[in-house]
Amino acid sequence: MTLNSVSPDFLNALSAALPADSLRAAEPRYLEEPRGRYQGQAGAVALPRTVHEVSEILKQANAAQVGVVPYGGGTGLVGGQIAPEGPVPLVLSLERMNAVRAVYPEENVLVAEAGVILADVQSAAEKVDRLFPLSLAAEGTARMGGLLATNAGGVNVLRYGNTRDLCLGLEAVLPNGEIWNGLTRLRKDNTGYDLRNLLIGAEGTLGVITAAALKLSPRPRGLGTALMVVPNPAAAIDLLALARDQFGEAVSAFELMHRQGLAFMAEHLPEIRQALDPCPEWCVLIDLGLAREANTDSALLELFEIAMERELVTDGTIAQSEAQRQEIWSVREHIPIANKAVGSIVSHDISLPISAIPAFVDQGGAALAKLGDMRINCFGHLGDGNLHYNVFPAAGRSRDDYADLRGDIQTCVHDLVAQFQGSFSAEHGVGRLKVSDLEHYGDPTKLAAMRAIKSALDPNGIMNPGAVLAEQ
Repeated sequence: MTLNSVSPDFLNALSAALPADSLRAAEPRYLEEPRGRYQGQAGAVALPRTVHEVSEILKQANAAQVGVVPYGGGTGLVGGQIAPEGPVPLVLSLERMNAVRAVYPEENVLVAEAGVILADVQSAAEKVDRLFPLSLAAEGTARMGGLLATNAGGVNVLRYGNTRDLCLGLEAVLPNGEIWNGLTRLRKDNTGYDLRNLLIGAEGTLGVITAAALKLSPRPRGLGTALMVVPNPAAAIDLLALARDQFGEAVSAFELMHRQGLAFMAEHLPEIRQALDPCPEWCVLIDLGLAREANTDSALLELFEIAMERELVTDGTIAQSEAQRQEIWSVREHIPIANKAVGSIVSHDISLPISAIPAFVDQGGAALAKLGDMRINCFGHLGDGNLHYNVFPAAGRSRDDYADLRGDIQTCVHDLVAQFQGSFSAEHGVGRLKVSDLEHYGDPTKLAAMRAIKSALDPNGIMNPGAVLAEQ
């Protein structure tokens, strides 16, 4: 089915059906993505305040065969929120649907609209002495609808799971404008196909999420953070196993960091104090959250001593205060900022079987060395197998010098990921930037099923055209 560009007649009809201030011209912020590589287009931006207004927008867009690009906080890194080519679409921003509708602390449930910023969900949970554990770098601007649409990850996946695992029910609008009232707070509901999990991670290609019932957790009373130096990724994995043997599910985060990322920080963010000097080749950040107030310092010290005996660690530091905890975490959180200051040739968001990570790191470095002189910053969520494997120019050169190698570098990395039965997209999604990767590496049976689902729910192809699936 061929889509049409947004036209004056379409906008006039839509404007007549919505409140007076529901449409506006597309400001630059709706047409940009964080890395600045691509520029989007839009005939207008729709800003609904209710699910019924979203329904009206999709109903008219479907009838007019006009593409709709859902927009949350604009923090996605794979171009899912912008449409750089094709018929000019309508951008649908959920920013005005920003209410926390209800909180049920006795159920550990919070109901939020799609436009609520993640930090505000965290704050609402904290007010009732609960925790919403999703945590990532963009939590001050990312909105719940986009986080659900991309099944975002972050630093606490090891303990609490991805965004998918933190959702009980959804309210959503399908491409024909029909409203699905699936905003259940039930933990068990075995009544057929799971539309919730179909829409989560679909990146706005099957409908628009307008609200969600989210799982809360008890707030950990005993918090502890340590930075431990390990000789290599294999030792880090053994340390992870040891930590989980010692503390079980109390290990909230287990982050791997490489010297290259710390060196970038020292160069570009010297104001960020680094706890370890000299800068180690490899280190891990371990975060504990115990149910009761406890001496986490002694628990982490015991872990360190056992790990030392087993030659898994060589040095480390344990936070002695909340300020020191924040200082250690600040190093991890500023790695992407330092990366941006350097300017990567190409970045990779990959996941691997955890036991395969050491071999991947060794083989990846050797394979890229054959392509040229480059620096690799390998860091990320080791506890769930998610690495951010970013490739940078050699010192004194710029990424523009490697423009003709970008494709070769990405293919090299993704081919190796596939050999290890990993994924080329761990937590960022497919968007538009990785559509060709999905076509190349995706299982043919899965792709056929995805196209069948897309065709059944969105026969006119209006929902986020060009995202996730290649247009046929």
